[in-house]
Amino acid sequence: MSTGILGPKRADIDAKTMRQDRWWLPPLTTFLVFTAFVIYATWRAFAGEHYYASPYLSPFYSPCLSDSCVEGSSDFGQPFSWWQLSPALLILIFPLGFRMTCYYYRKAYYRAFWLSPPACAVAEPHKGYSGENRLPLILQNIHRYFWYAAVVVGGILTFDTVLAFRDEDGDWGHMGLGTVILLINIALIWLYTLSCHSCRHVVGGRLRHFSKHPIRYWLWTQVSKLNQKHAQYAWLSLFSVAIADFYIYLLSTGQFDDPRFF
Repeated sequence: MSTGILGPKRADIDAKTMRQDRWWLPPLTTFLVFTAFVIYATWRAFAGEHYYASPYLSPFYSPCLSDSCVEGSSDFGQPFSWWQLSPALLILIFPLGFRMTCYYYRKAYYRAFWLSPPACAVAEPHKGYSGENRLPLILQNIHRYFWYAAVVVGGILTFDTVLAFRDEDGDWGHMGLGTVILLINIALIWLYTLSCHSCRHVVGGRLRHFSKHPIRYWLWTQVSKLNQKHAQYAWLSLFSVAIADFYIYLLSTGQFDDPRFF
């Protein structure tokens, strides 16, 4: 067995695995769910239509910044008037980059798509192991910077959720099913963002004496509690953002009328 970082670091066992459980079920589930989400998100991102049903704006298209945005959807102006493709492609790189470089998601899709390894105590088909210390996987280290972008995106989606308390004419004090869906979605997005390992490092990393920084220590403690359920928040927020987008798609295409509670 080699101990070099560029060499194989596997026990010399001929059997693929000695596990008796259905170890293949979690990576298979991850593969199917991720594949379905990628197909759906790709379709919606390139569609360039049916993403706004006043007062609801799809999280896939927020903020809508090109002059091709439908009327009422550009709350932050249209500075990218030269952009000819779908408005979603201007901003999806940031939430997508945050999720693709996420520590939990990396574990999930490394196992599900690359079989590296398929599961704990299961041999993988690759002969060598280089870690994430060279291209392209070394780019995973920019996750901490994508976290800052994710905070900005979360703030914008929060603003969109506040605007969802209007009716179709822009009058405040109204609430529909779409408002509830956006509220749940933004809550899950913030739970996922704030439970991130990078957030934990930002609020409490590099401190040598917690006793001298009580506020940051308290924040680090709270983020650490959230961090324990980071994987659950990653899945739930993935579902919620797709559900929110699909609901607005149904409204925009006239296939469903938004129920109003008041």
